[in-house]
Amino acid sequence: MTPLAHADQSPDFIKLLANDARWGILKALASGDHQVNELVTLLQQPMNLVSYHLKKMREEALVTTRRSEADGRDVYYTLDLERLRDLYLAAGSALHPLLSEPRRVINLDHLPAARVLVVCTHNSARSQMAQGLLRELSQRKITACSAGSHPTQVHPDAIFTMDSLGIDIRAQSVHHVSEYEGQPFDYVITVCDKARENRPTFPGDGQQLHWGYSDPLAIPNAEQRQAAFMQIAQRLRIRIEHFLITLAQQ
Repeated sequence: MTPLAHADQSPDFIKLLANDARWGILKALASGDHQVNELVTLLQQPMNLVSYHLKKMREEALVTTRRSEADGRDVYYTLDLERLRDLYLAAGSALHPLLSEPRRVINLDHLPAARVLVVCTHNSARSQMAQGLLRELSQRKITACSAGSHPTQVHPDAIFTMDSLGIDIRAQSVHHVSEYEGQPFDYVITVCDKARENRPTFPGDGQQLHWGYSDPLAIPNAEQRQAAFMQIAQRLRIRIEHFLITLAQQ
């Protein structure tokens, strides 16, 4: 029997996942962003061990880092869901073509009704785009609201970006988080670090998730700002698709 050629050896990606601690980190980051101390608590593992595994996953570009907008000393870790999916399917395809499946479709028949509140600081861009995506991708089975700690107005770049995705958010308005006090929410999703770190509680007692993105409005150049808006919208879409599929499977 001919020995396995180097090209037929198991992919490095599979070897990377074959570790309980790394698998636990991926599971935690699949739902939202976390700081390293939060991962230490979730996994009940030493700081140096968690940091080591995060470093290995950063080397494979599965995990990226972002300094907190609220406190630049803090670092958030984010899982690149699209890269994870691509590597996973590539590894399956290398084993057998049938293991390379197309993008999964959200089964709206099994999607439960839920109330979701999306929070950022100004409720002008990131949270507005997330609200529109949640509403449209769930075909309105999700009641999506958004609010800010210091609300201003819906930014024109957010409207333009969502228009390019076929979603009209012109009817959405800005709200202060306090307007939703006393209302029930199944999930509260923060999309900026300041909102998460500067506010101790949120309405509804729902499960809290953090999907942090740098503020595109901090970019002075109009062309670069527009590109940042589109990048955030695309990443939000991926996160929300994953979120809805998870809800539909519960």
